[in-house]
Amino acid sequence: MAANGIFQDQAGAHQGFGHKSLLQSDDLYQYILETSVYPREPEPMKELREMTAKHPLNTMTTSADENQFLNMLLKLINAKKTMEIGVYTGYSLLATALALPQDGKILAMDVNRENYELGLPIIEKAGVAHKIDFREGPALPVLDQLVEDDKNHGTFDFIFVDADKNNYLNYHKRLIELVKVGGLIGYDNTLWNGSVVAPADAPLPEYLIYYRQFVLEVNKALAVDPRIEICMLSVGDGITLCRRIK
Repeated sequence: MAANGIFQDQAGAHQGFGHKSLLQSDDLYQYILETSVYPREPEPMKELREMTAKHPLNTMTTSADENQFLNMLLKLINAKKTMEIGVYTGYSLLATALALPQDGKILAMDVNRENYELGLPIIEKAGVAHKIDFREGPALPVLDQLVEDDKNHGTFDFIFVDADKNNYLNYHKRLIELVKVGGLIGYDNTLWNGSVVAPADAPLPEYLIYYRQFVLEVNKALAVDPRIEICMLSVGDGITLCRRIK
């Protein structure tokens, strides 16, 4: 979802909503993109990024630097079996698929197949569509079915969640059973446009106000969960990595 520093008024600070960085300086963020991200960006990632930017709901997408981070992270942990809840056009999904080995698998879930199919031709052209098992519909029934079978417990190397914030705790209750000990769960948007530190009477858009409390509750719960180690990063709109330790 959207990410930007919303409480700064200094010159060069982000104005409005929809910027995919919490950095205070647009110039600094552009420097990161032009120095680190864009020069080595795979052509399919560039194509899908540019296509998604033209979509009316483009603030739902992950940022280019976050996808670069996820791609490297997956390679570092040698991930092979992953899950993604919340797909949109498949931009972060493509970053994941490109990082996995040829026999890697991604269980991908989203309530909107139409958006996914916008990016599917690019994913197919990249030669990684065979790694993706896309399921249309709410994720919770699928997760419940997976949890019911003990054979699925502890089998996922990495799980990325970028979906309905009001269900993050419901997802976590199930995902902690499915990710392996030593595996990672990444929860996106955990700084929620910077609104997690906003005054109670701050003039925020309704969608930020509505979901902010859910994000705050998730952050509080993850911080005290003894089953995981966490690291909250200010990449994109904030991503909290949870490493299962027991």
